[in-house]
Amino acid sequence: MNRESKKLQPAPYWNPLLAGISLGAVLLITFVTTGHGLGATGLTTRLTAWLGMNVAPVATSTNEYLGGMVEDGKPLNAWITWQVIGVAAGALISAYFARRIQFKMDGGKFLGGSKRPITALLGGVLAGFGARIAAGCTSGLGLSGGAVLSLAGFTFLGGFFAVGLLTSHLMKEGK
Repeated sequence: MNRESKKLQPAPYWNPLLAGISLGAVLLITFVTTGHGLGATGLTTRLTAWLGMNVAPVATSTNEYLGGMVEDGKPLNAWITWQVIGVAAGALISAYFARRIQFKMDGGKFLGGSKRPITALLGGVLAGFGARIAAGCTSGLGLSGGAVLSLAGFTFLGGFFAVGLLTSHLMKEGK
């Protein structure tokens, strides 16, 4: 392989052990510096509160779940907002330098074509809904909850993987 074609090749992925240790270190640093674990779905809740504050302020402020987030009028002014922005920016920068930015649809042949965007959207909505019911997402409950040996974290992870395996099996059967 010549030097020019090597430049165009994507950088190799990290060793999984090194990546896991690094993620654990980032999680520990996050706990120590912010007092919170890692998570992401809190931003969608805060976005909902912000949108509600601007579209239906009375209903939002009297809502037991969203009301506390709009009391000061700045529901997006929270650590979770900056965490998610930082993760998104870091991922984009990392993908750029590793030459891994691509726009494509992944998935098996049974989910390819026109079905893929619909099933991906439906799966994302259901996972987000489940995360709100469980009071956290896979990173919030699974990663951060597991790190502090939370029963809810391990229960969530077991249920998440079981439902994922069952859904995958059912989707393959229905092809």
